Amino acid sequence: MLGIKEIEKIIPHRHPFLLIDQIEELEPGIRAVGHKAVSFDEYYFRGHFPEEPVMPGVFIIEALAQTGAVAILSLEENKGKTAYFGGIQSAKFKRKVLPGELLKLEVEIIRQKGPVGIGKAVASVNGQIAVLAELTFAVG
Repeated sequence: MLGIKEIEKIIPHRHPFLLIDQIEELEPGIRAVGHKAVSFDEYYFRGHFPEEPVMPGVFIIEALAQTGAVAILSLEENKGKTAYFGGIQSAKFKRKVLPGELLKLEVEIIRQKGPVGIGKAVASVNGQIAVLAELTFAVG
């Protein structure tokens, strides 16, 4: 299991934009499973939305991308590099993510050619799918 300090050694993201708290499963270059404990104190809840706080969908996608980046950047040949967004395909938002929930983040690298690849991404809460997407990345 990787905590925040270990995650920070792999990806360049830092507070307040590091959106994963831990990685519980890691197969370098293949897949990663992580978690984000969604706290009511998250800065975006002050404006999204004050009467009904909901984690913004773009932040869920970013948390998934960071999880995928841990998988791809944990390969020896990618250490010290950055994984950049290349695209988001077929993103589907299935349920809201609310303060107090534990967001499970799963990314499997399904294709890669050179520095470009695609990850199949699933975010869920208590076994209920919140987001499904395919994320394209480029390692640079």
